[in-house]
Amino acid sequence: MEFVDSTQITEEEKKYYQSKLEIMLNELLEGSGDTVQEMKSTNQEFPDPTDRANYESERNTALRIRDRERKLIKKIRSAIVRLEEETYNVCRECGDYIRKQRLNARPVTTLCINCKEIEEQKEKTQQI
Repeated sequence: MEFVDSTQITEEEKKYYQSKLEIMLNELLEGSGDTVQEMKSTNQEFPDPTDRANYESERNTALRIRDRERKLIKKIRSAIVRLEEETYNVCRECGDYIRKQRLNARPVTTLCINCKEIEEQKEKTQQI
């Protein structure tokens, strides 16, 4: 969908973002249920210690992925609320409008590109 990059989100754009966020949410929720079923149904008796270590490594990776997805689910739900409150495209740091190109690329974003760059620079300096 092609949007004019104005500060206002039209009703059509609101429906588009709502649909996009709900699709993302549903996909994540379906995937999380699959992981739980897989973990319950796996036979956990391994005669070889290497097989056991491999299983544990794969399980830990799956759990880390699910944890990241859980955090993304919270962000999606928050974005849906902001969309309903008509603050969806307002940067939480500076209060400026978030460009629609950025919202299309990252529908759960809460920062305009300038504030995101500043945040990333701060993270880089803290890691050094």
